[in-house]
Amino acid sequence: MLRVHVADGGGRALSAGGLAGWLARVAPARARGEVGVALVGDARVRALNKRYRRRDYATDVLSFPMAGPKDPPYTLPARIPSPEPPPSLGPASRELRRGTPKRRSRVGGEPRIPSLQPPASSPYLGDIVIALGVARRQARAAGHSELTELRVLALHGLLHLLGYDHERDAGTMARVERSLRRKGGLRESLLER
Repeated sequence: MLRVHVADGGGRALSAGGLAGWLARVAPARARGEVGVALVGDARVRALNKRYRRRDYATDVLSFPMAGPKDPPYTLPARIPSPEPPPSLGPASRELRRGTPKRRSRVGGEPRIPSLQPPASSPYLGDIVIALGVARRQARAAGHSELTELRVLALHGLLHLLGYDHERDAGTMARVERSLRRKGGLRESLLER
């Protein structure tokens, strides 16, 4: 079973039109554990993209698997135990909390981040970070709702967390994404655009 947690850049839970439930329903059967989805501003995604992929622009979605370092661009350094309480969205949310723009005001300094320490049988798969501005623009260009675009991006990000890599897998990720987007009622996947 997949458990999905959707939050803003400060770690506050969001319903986002039922995105969490939808992603859990359409996920591949082997997707077991917990996933965090952060819906953030373009500037935050641009900073993460620059830091971890060395590309200085706001991309639509980034994935940060917890399986450990693999090849860039989809990994963060492995989690290092620390005395701080566990964040709601793994290491990416730690980055998000450090760099949250001031205009997203926080009362009393650091936002309260609930602890989502998954049980040993439920591994933390990683984080999906979506740029809301980019998602809105892509939704308009594609002629569908923002929620549909968030679903397209979340599904794409989840497949990266599961180890798929469309740049190197000779179409395997595209085939899986096409099948899952049909299951989820989407007209097209990110790779089909």
